[in-house]
Amino acid sequence: MDSIFAPKSSSISSLSSPALLSRFLEASSSRKFSSLTFIGSRPFRPSSYSTTFAMSSNDVSKPKIITGDFGYVLEDVPHFTDYIPDLSTYSNPLQDNPAFSVVKQYFVHVDDSVPQKIVVHKDSARGRHFRRAGPRQKVYFDSDEVHACIVTCGGLCPGLNTVIREIVYSLYHMYGVTTVLGIDGGYRGFYARNTIALTPKVVNDIHKRGGTILGTSRGGHDTSKIVDSIQDRGINQVYIIGGDGTQKGASVIFEEIRRRGLKVVVAGIPKTIDNDIPVIDKSFGFDTAVEEAQRAINAAHVEAESVENGIGLVKLMGRYSGFIAMHATLASRDVDCCLIPESPFYLDGKGGLFEYIEKQLKENGHMVIVIAEGAGQELLSESMQSRNQQDASGNKLLQDVGLWISHGIKDYFSRQKTMAINLKYIDPTYMIRAVPSNASDNVYSTLLAQSAVHGAMAGYTGFTSGLVNGRQTYIPFYRIIEKQNKVVITDRMWARLLSSTNQPSFMSDKDVIEDKTECISGEKKEEGPATQFLDNGNCADGALENKEVSSV
Repeated sequence: MDSIFAPKSSSISSLSSPALLSRFLEASSSRKFSSLTFIGSRPFRPSSYSTTFAMSSNDVSKPKIITGDFGYVLEDVPHFTDYIPDLSTYSNPLQDNPAFSVVKQYFVHVDDSVPQKIVVHKDSARGRHFRRAGPRQKVYFDSDEVHACIVTCGGLCPGLNTVIREIVYSLYHMYGVTTVLGIDGGYRGFYARNTIALTPKVVNDIHKRGGTILGTSRGGHDTSKIVDSIQDRGINQVYIIGGDGTQKGASVIFEEIRRRGLKVVVAGIPKTIDNDIPVIDKSFGFDTAVEEAQRAINAAHVEAESVENGIGLVKLMGRYSGFIAMHATLASRDVDCCLIPESPFYLDGKGGLFEYIEKQLKENGHMVIVIAEGAGQELLSESMQSRNQQDASGNKLLQDVGLWISHGIKDYFSRQKTMAINLKYIDPTYMIRAVPSNASDNVYSTLLAQSAVHGAMAGYTGFTSGLVNGRQTYIPFYRIIEKQNKVVITDRMWARLLSSTNQPSFMSDKDVIEDKTECISGEKKEEGPATQFLDNGNCADGALENKEVSSV
């Protein structure tokens, strides 16, 4: 991959001769150019910028990187002009929209970007950035030619209907688009079911309901059939709402569309109740999930403190990441022990969970335990029948750790014969994800949907709309699907939880050393010096507490 500084009047496409390219590079070494032009003639104006443009028609999966002074790196998203020449552009209809006429500088500047890391030191490089989301002055679709579709995939999540509603409303009322279809039942709906016509009247009140009016499913991803359906129906904007598995599917669909040279946008809106998608600040529905989880925790606390030696055990969602359990615990302040997948624990022996429960009951007469569904799965190995089984989305099937640990606690105290306990097990999992979104998530879902529409109309594709450091951005698919966001148990946020519950860490010295080693190795990938935290371990700064260190 070549890095090329191009003068204002040149483009890579005009330098097809090796001799010309050689002379151009020689000249560029002694000149400082005011702008960068690359295939598609979309300039990136700051001085001394270069681009690594590796998006050929035969190789669509490589990142599109733009670099600049002082360690500036822009992880850009694909654009129509990268692979389709001579496209027409149109003035953005928003400039004539009375609702936006009062907004000063409403259109996003072509050079605007958002840094992934905002906590820096005086010698830090500028670091990685993402393209800022929002409306552009020029769009690549005439309103009448747009045929959009929306699909929801995977599990339910608060806010799905809000996102659907706001995509439809944004297309209709901002850009004058009148053809929007809903794909029924997830990915397989593209080729196995009829579509649903979506208008502002149809979606007007759906944000007040939980679930998704389009229906959803896991699996059913057949790339060739899906793209054939998109092509046959004349669809040119595809909005895909789903979690990491769904976004992987969206990435594959985008690459096939690009391979065929179609003028079709593929835009993702990240959805996961577990908050396990990397890079973004949080996923929509997460705040609602935490709020609803507190209701279950409050009920468990009432049950536990109302009887002698009462134990309230609450199982919350969190297959691989314990964010819901951690945040609900911190918000509640009634929890005595929080168990998540990222933090190993053991049951028997000195310092084990059973000993801690007995100690709490002797001191306080009751306790509340919150456990994420993915916690302690390694302890179920003897009885686990579904160790290697997966659901249709490729997720590992888990045993009911809440039911298993409740039996374990009862068995322990029946063997000890030191006290009689009264345990209540509460599993609110599907109640939490089926509720309508709260006010915070409604606002967030609206911003995600509007940003996706703005990006699609501006010709961007192969991106996910997401919040980074409080700013709406366009993130390339490969960053969203490369790993899962997880709680860093050597980070400040987990330390705050431990100080709130006063529970032991349940970690051996070996576990602490190994985790800090991982954290330190992750920091080596950072653009700036490490930030110290606890015992001189180099870990993520508190401002990045919702991020896995190596993903920041």
